[in-house]
Amino acid sequence: MIRLFVALLAGLLLLLFGGCGSKPRPGEDDTLTSGNIKIAVDETFRPIIEEELQVFQALNPEATIHPIYCSEVEAMNLLLKDSVRLAITTRRLTEKEEKYFNDKKFFPVSVKMATDGLALIVNKQNADSLITVSRFKEILTGKITDWKQLYPASPLGELQLVFDNPNSSTVHYVIDSICGGQPLSKDLKAQKTNPEVISYVAKHPDALGVIGVNWMGNEADSTRLSFNDAVRIMAVSRAATATVENSFKPFQAYLALDQYPLTRNVYILLNDPKSGLPSGLTSFLTDFRGQRIILKSGLVPATAAVRIVDVKE
Repeated sequence: MIRLFVALLAGLLLLLFGGCGSKPRPGEDDTLTSGNIKIAVDETFRPIIEEELQVFQALNPEATIHPIYCSEVEAMNLLLKDSVRLAITTRRLTEKEEKYFNDKKFFPVSVKMATDGLALIVNKQNADSLITVSRFKEILTGKITDWKQLYPASPLGELQLVFDNPNSSTVHYVIDSICGGQPLSKDLKAQKTNPEVISYVAKHPDALGVIGVNWMGNEADSTRLSFNDAVRIMAVSRAATATVENSFKPFQAYLALDQYPLTRNVYILLNDPKSGLPSGLTSFLTDFRGQRIILKSGLVPATAAVRIVDVKE
């Protein structure tokens, strides 16, 4: 009996002290500035969130954050299943989703982080550079299927409309905000990611791609007054007829002034009742340092001031 007691005591001590030097696994106890967690991120915002996390973890070396980059639908499902306590999306929680959490005695919040824009990109061989929102809607719903319907003098043929994937926030935005709930054309071509959309458009002169504007940044330009030169970005107009004067590209100033028509908000959906690392990350993303990163990315921060400059092309 004595030997058995000693063996059990030794085993207990080993369990208690053996893991003292190891890092906690995702989901274990965390604080505002330490711990190990997973978050869900709409893949559209991967470039900016990677930069945000790099800075946050440098400032908080005891914090480890594993981002899951996925479609907006998948990000919402992970949040609803309590697989993550923070998701970054382009929409707030619906009343139904809030009730689902409230019934479980959870009270999540939606925090605006930034304003984003959708970029319409074409092949560099495509000379057409202006489009109206109404004509874009006709493309989305399948009423316009050929470039000559848009521009009679165009040498291009059948128009190929390209998105990232059917469950993305980009697709949801155009269905809800542009098409008024109407279904998209069956001829829609879906890639998997935003970089794949850029690559496809760069190789196909007849393609029209729709992606998040933060994927179009020119890393060599610190002013953010130019875009990725692999493709061309169209200027979009709210007017009945697009002209150079009433059409705008998704430059930061035009997003901030609401002159560019295809804008949407970016939200942090937080369900963190114990105020741990997800809450600490939310504070960082919405305070000066986090908002400064958003400002430099070309998006419009929710709280930091934006300096408007005159853009001349």
